[in-house]
Amino acid sequence: MRTAVYSTHKFERDFLIRANDNKHDLLFLETRLTRSSTPLAQGCDAACVFAGDDANGEVLEQLHALGVRFLALRSAGFNHVDISRAQELGIAVARVPAYSPYAVAEHTVALMLALNRKLIRAHNRVMELNFSLDGLVGFDMNGKTVGIVGTGKIGEVVAKILHGFGCRLLAFDQAANQQLVDKYDVRFVDMRELCAESDIITLHVPLSESTRYIIDANAIAQMKPGVMLINTSRGGLVHTKAVIDALKSRRIGSFGMDVYEEEEGLFFEDHSDDILQDDTIARLMTFKNVLITSHQAFLTQTAITNIADTTVFNLDCFEQEVRSGNELVLPRQSQILNGSATRTLRHLCKGRKLQLTDRHY
Repeated sequence: MRTAVYSTHKFERDFLIRANDNKHDLLFLETRLTRSSTPLAQGCDAACVFAGDDANGEVLEQLHALGVRFLALRSAGFNHVDISRAQELGIAVARVPAYSPYAVAEHTVALMLALNRKLIRAHNRVMELNFSLDGLVGFDMNGKTVGIVGTGKIGEVVAKILHGFGCRLLAFDQAANQQLVDKYDVRFVDMRELCAESDIITLHVPLSESTRYIIDANAIAQMKPGVMLINTSRGGLVHTKAVIDALKSRRIGSFGMDVYEEEEGLFFEDHSDDILQDDTIARLMTFKNVLITSHQAFLTQTAITNIADTTVFNLDCFEQEVRSGNELVLPRQSQILNGSATRTLRHLCKGRKLQLTDRHY
């Protein structure tokens, strides 16, 4: 199946080639999926997109006109895809629902530690032969209260790690996770209480209409002065200008961000020879108590391997007209697995880490 792989990065290309094993005709494209780049999918049956691609309604219409009938996401999040329009057009969509919650959770805690112990500042000083410790005082993580917003797979791992540090854990989610309560003494509270009591707040919810700007000026006003805020989930969870105001007033003591609401066309690309046009992120970069990484929390060998394997698995299943269990939009006239189709799917899984379980039905 000929597939246009948009936003191909050097760090993932070999993983995709290895997972594909010459089964599909992958057309690797470094360019992002946008209205202007859709013609590159001419002659393709599928398009494979990354988190920074723009699969809005108009783009999907153009892909559909070119004959594309399947959209394979190399991400768990899908806020960059117009799902309802895909359904109307009959374009099937599948994602990678989980690749490595440990990767994102560990990066989250790394941001906390780096900000707390001012590691970037300390390193830069030493490189300039300045071995002074003035201005580098941090705090013990042990005994600090951490508010975890969202207790899905990533939030669970964050809770596990921070429990090991001896942190007091609060959580906010639609439903309490009793396992976290029993194993790590997590206390589920409302958002107001979490903001008021937490020394550190970390975000692990998907972006939706209900979670957009869950951290805004009102939420920030309820936080402890000097709170540390971490976002490794989605940029749109945070009202960035409200955070800048809070950094200036010292209501927020430090901010770690791996995602940014205007990251499209900025993150994942080398702009070292360009003039930065985004005044908001330029202002964030002036703060010594802000640490920015460019959407790299997922970037481990384990995660990239799992993303590549699941992406190719989704392509296999679409081509063979069987369900992967990862669909956001089902193919039209998709068949229910019968004995023959099950054998086909088991053949697709053979020799790979993926196993055929009930979740693939």
